Amino acid sequence: MSETREESVRVGVVGGTGYTGQEVLNLLARHDGASVVFATSRSSAGEPTPVPGLPFTPPDRQAARDVDVLFLCLPHGHAAEWVEALLGSGGRAPRIIDLTADHRPGSGRESAAVYGLNEWYREEVGDASLVANPGCYPTGILTALLPLVQGGAVDEDRLTVINAASGVTGAGRAARVDLLFAEVSGNYKTYGGGNRHRHLREVRAELGTLQVLFQPHLLPVPRGILETIVLPVAPGVSADDIREAWQARYQGEPAVRVQDRGLPQLRDVVGTDRAHLGVEETEETGAPVVVVGAAIDNLGKGAAGQAVQNFNAMMGWPTERGIRC
Repeated sequence: MSETREESVRVGVVGGTGYTGQEVLNLLARHDGASVVFATSRSSAGEPTPVPGLPFTPPDRQAARDVDVLFLCLPHGHAAEWVEALLGSGGRAPRIIDLTADHRPGSGRESAAVYGLNEWYREEVGDASLVANPGCYPTGILTALLPLVQGGAVDEDRLTVINAASGVTGAGRAARVDLLFAEVSGNYKTYGGGNRHRHLREVRAELGTLQVLFQPHLLPVPRGILETIVLPVAPGVSADDIREAWQARYQGEPAVRVQDRGLPQLRDVVGTDRAHLGVEETEETGAPVVVVGAAIDNLGKGAAGQAVQNFNAMMGWPTERGIRC
């Protein structure tokens, strides 16, 4: 892993006016090891950023070469162009944290990047020139399920059903009729049906042969993700065994909390950069299942918070530095 650096690190943010970009800037503005040199926006150039005294500027790839770490908070499909221009053409280049889907597992470009699921790949992130920050839904799913799959607690011959609900900021900041207040308020609906959501590529790449049915829902709230997972377990596996597996894997991890009882709620995590995990026993289900819950803030642990954890890993700093644990 990289050696600890105590001096202020020069960082840049490309795409600073989307919800994720704003959240990254809010965290970096309070991070005592980061010096934000620029934040770009085509539509808001000249307007103030969340960093005091720093206005937005138009995108400039030459300026990006002069920072130490670059955060890409662009629409999906655009980050790959920046990565190719900066890392593929020689010369000085920053280390890059890509918050888009362009280099995540299943993208076709995943071999170029380290997957930034921080509690699992922190050491690899520390040495990476390009990090693919995970998607919001996969962050909660994988944080909950990876220790259980690897520990043999899951019956992989049966289907794991994941019902996941996200606040409307998960859809981005672009204007859409179906995301207007009058359309969303008082409603609750599914979307992305047919088990074809793009985040499934990440989930399947990490969970291997586990059979997964994933159904996302839109919540009429600004932010937060709640995932309720019907998990088929091996004979004899109890809720206590699930908690013990999580506690063993995440002991000492400030951005993951395991509840002593019950399932997590959005209020536990909104405005934070941590994940909450919980589990409950079930009755009269025939073959044994438990219900697993994972809650995160989609803009926090599901995006900007984890990106800053990955920034800290690159610098050899404590994972909680500058985030809201």
